[in-house]
Order: sequence, then structure tokens, then C-alpha cells
Amino acid sequence: MTIVPGTPLAGRVALVTGASRGIGRAVAVALARAGARCIITARTQGALEQTDDLIRQHTGQGATLLPLDLGDGDRVDTLGPSIMAQEGRLDCAVHCAGELGVLSPLVHLQPQDWERGLQAGPMTTWRLIRTLAPLLERAPAGRAVFLTDRHGRAPEPFWGLVAATRAAQDAIVRTWVRELPAHSPLRINLFEPGMVATRLRRLAMPALDMTSLPAPDAIAPHIVRLCLPGPQSQGACLHADAPVQEAST
Repeated sequence: MTIVPGTPLAGRVALVTGASRGIGRAVAVALARAGARCIITARTQGALEQTDDLIRQHTGQGATLLPLDLGDGDRVDTLGPSIMAQEGRLDCAVHCAGELGVLSPLVHLQPQDWERGLQAGPMTTWRLIRTLAPLLERAPAGRAVFLTDRHGRAPEPFWGLVAATRAAQDAIVRTWVRELPAHSPLRINLFEPGMVATRLRRLAMPALDMTSLPAPDAIAPHIVRLCLPGPQSQGACLHADAPVQEAST
């Protein structure tokens, strides 16, 4: 499947978190097929190597593998400077990494559940923004995409931890948008993939028929289009079934 015509991201550098499986892996492959040099990060070296193998199969070029636990804040803080030292630029960042957290009535959640959820969600998002912003803001057509979840806008029973951490992440991202200079070329958006056949979806809904859901490869092109140079939304929450130029600020 051709993701986009030609290689519109040729010469550009893209970072993808959570690239060891699921949507993150599919996005990394799709960005590489669009011409980007990819830096891929996740906890597991072996799974990153599998993603790298797919990228090589499709493009003949490998990715830069960066095994990293995003819960290690000190290491996350070094990400931007390390990319600058190695690549000299960063044009695009797609934050796909995430954890399901605990699905439970609010009164049954424990303090450690909240601490882990806040660390994996809004704290990691804030740290990524802080370390990557200097590079993305100086790129000629910087792009940042953060995956989100509908529960952040429409909480449901037992999903309170997910709802709270996603809502906090989204607020952080949209605050960054509003802090940009008026004429900044950087475009920052949220993307809600919906129900996709991923490991996290299976963990959340083990009785759900995964064959009825779209595969990550079907979602990746929508995210890649948000990374292209040219007119883009700004501060929007976009969906796989909606036009890319939806609801800008």
C-alpha cells in the first residue's frame, strides 16, 4: 500500500514513541515510506529491531533505534539534546506510547495507580514537549502529533483513570499550541484513532472481536498526513474518519 505519493518527507527526521508494536510501529513504517529518517523508541530492544526490519523491507534504509522507558524522566530529558547531537534537526514527533492503566471504580483505585497513570500520561507528555520543543520549533515545517482517547472528553464508568490522564495530556498539548509565537510554522495536533486492533484494546476489552476492528496499518496514513509540510490544522483533535483540515484554533 502506498502511504502518500512520492517521498514528501525526504530529508526530514521523525521521532516515533511506542514504535515497538501496534499503531506506533505502523506509523514508523509509514513515515519511513514517506521518506523520513526515523528515530524509533520503546522499552524493548528486540521489538524495536522487528520494527526496523519492516522499515528496511519497505525502504532499504534502517531506523535509529533508541530503547527507552519513558517513565525514566531523566533519560527523557536528554532526548532532545541527543537528537540534536546525532541528527542536527527534528521535523516531526509522533507520541504513540501509552499504557492502559487500571480499569476500576474510582473508589477502588489506589494512590500508586494514580501515580503510575499520571507518570505515564501527562508527565511524560510534558517532558517530551520540554525536551523536543526547541528542535521542533526551529524546524521549517515542524509537526507534532499526540495520540489521545475519547474517554478524555467523555468519561465512562471504570475508565476514570484513563479519562483523567488523557484529559490532562490533551490540556498540556493545547496549552503548548497557545504558547507558540503567532507566526510559528510548527503545527501540533491530537489524533484519536478510535477502536483499533491493538494489544491495549485487547487488554481493555478481551471479549471484543478484534477482527471487526481496523488494523494499525489502516490508521497510520491519517497520522502521516498530519506530519506533511503544507497547510495543516492547529490544536485540533482529529479522527481517522474526519478530514485532516478539521477544526483549527
